Amino acid sequence: MTVITIAAIGIAAVLLAVQFKAVKGEYSVYLTVAAGLAICFYSAARLKTVVETFRQIMSYIQIDSVYLDTLLKMTGIAYIAEFASGICRDSGYGSLGSQIEIFGKLSLLAVSMPILLALLETVRGFLA
Repeated sequence: MTVITIAAIGIAAVLLAVQFKAVKGEYSVYLTVAAGLAICFYSAARLKTVVETFRQIMSYIQIDSVYLDTLLKMTGIAYIAEFASGICRDSGYGSLGSQIEIFGKLSLLAVSMPILLALLETVRGFLA
């Protein structure tokens, strides 16, 4: 599948959801979630290529694998939080979507703390 195929799935889901919204509103939400999950799983499959490329880059420059793992965790947290927030907003629960976004940002901050500490240690080593 290419970007065009994924875009077509998204557009078709939206057009069907608009039609279902007039009949039964909850069906449009279910359809939107199903299309979103399908796109999400396809994106996860594409992530394998990105991970392999990062591992190859790491072998060239000798970086600790903790940094790659943290980067992947941060990407996953951001993607899942944005996906869930968008579903909540589309369903009419904007305040819940905002809370999910805040939790996602706090989770990103918590996951990135070891990298920040390593950066500060490196700076301290240069200054000492």
